[in-house]
Amino acid sequence: MIYLPVSLLLFLALLLLLPFIRFAIAVDVVEIAVAKLGFSPSIAFLLLLLVIITNTINIPLYRLETPVQLADEFAAMWVREFWGIPLSNVQSFTVIALNVGRGLIPVALALYQFSHGNGLAIVLVTAIVTIVSYFAARVVPGIGIQMNPLLAPWTATVSAMLIASPHAAPVAFAGGVLGTLISADF
Repeated sequence: MIYLPVSLLLFLALLLLLPFIRFAIAVDVVEIAVAKLGFSPSIAFLLLLLVIITNTINIPLYRLETPVQLADEFAAMWVREFWGIPLSNVQSFTVIALNVGRGLIPVALALYQFSHGNGLAIVLVTAIVTIVSYFAARVVPGIGIQMNPLLAPWTATVSAMLIASPHAAPVAFAGGVLGTLISADF
């Protein structure tokens, strides 16, 4: 029988070890998934570390500027005439950037799979994912492009299993990455 102080200590130890256990399971799952793409476990671990480390790096591509009016015309005239404070338009801008860990590295891996795998199957899966993602993606002002996060992977997986059954993993990965990028972002 385990008494209360010991069980409380065991529970606290489990809570402290839980993030490490979760990280270890995630590393194993990523190594298995990347091994199905044709990479060794050491390369898989290196790719996982690269994605995690470069996840916060954004490469700015261009900037969109839009003037924002602080108040309507009547309020701006009233403030200018009564208080003598001119209200001017404020320049607001949106930076279009490419994330290294979530954009550049997966695209490089997808292009690698395209050059070493079944090119025709990847093009077909990319076309299917592009069409589905194009109609599912919505532009949300102030946030960006939103889509159900499971729709593109499910579409890529099902279409790759139907088109290229023996080599479905690389085809689904490349088609999912490139199809989502083409449809939602361009």
